[in-house]
Amino acid sequence: MINAGELRKGLTFEWDGDVWEVIDFQHVKPGKGAAFVRSKIKSVLTGGIRDTTFNPSEKFEKVVIENKEMQYLYSDGELYYFMDQESYEQIPLEKDMVEDALNFIKENDMATINFYKGKAFRVTPPNFVELEVTQTEPGVKGDTSSGGSKPATVETGFTLNVPLFINTGDMIRIDTRDGEYMSRV
Repeated sequence: MINAGELRKGLTFEWDGDVWEVIDFQHVKPGKGAAFVRSKIKSVLTGGIRDTTFNPSEKFEKVVIENKEMQYLYSDGELYYFMDQESYEQIPLEKDMVEDALNFIKENDMATINFYKGKAFRVTPPNFVELEVTQTEPGVKGDTSSGGSKPATVETGFTLNVPLFINTGDMIRIDTRDGEYMSRV
C-alpha cells in the first residue's frame, strides 16, 4: 500500500477499478485548509488521462508492471506478432496497442512490451532508432545557412522535419520519445 503523498512520476497504482500511472503530480499546501496532491494520471489499460486531487493520507494498492524485451516479427494485416527472445513464444497484439510504436520499428526490431497480470497493454520502441530516409525534397543550394528544415519520410512511413542537408537514402537517428531528428548516421 502507498499513500497519495508518496506519488511520483511513473508510479503505477490501482484506484477506482482501474490501473493508473502517474504522469505528473504536485503536492499543494495552501495557506488555509488541508494539504492535497494534485495529479495527472493515465489509465494503463485504456489510455485515458484524468486530472484529479487526492488527500495525502489516501491509500492505494501498488501495482507491479512487468516489462519484456520482445522482437517484432510481422503483421498479418489485423494483428502484429511479437516474440519473446527467451521462450520463443509469440504473442499477437491489436493495431491500436502498437500503432505509435510502428512509426519507429521495422520487422525484426526489438521493442519493450508492458504487461499487467499477464495482459499486454503497451508497446514502447527503443529511445533512439536509426532509419533510412525514403522520400524528401532536395535541399536548395544556398539555403542551408538559414538553419531551415524540410519534411522527410522514413522507411516505416513516419514523417518528420529534418535539416536541409538530409537527402533520400540517408540513415538518420530519431528520438522516439518526441519524434525529433537527432543526427545523420
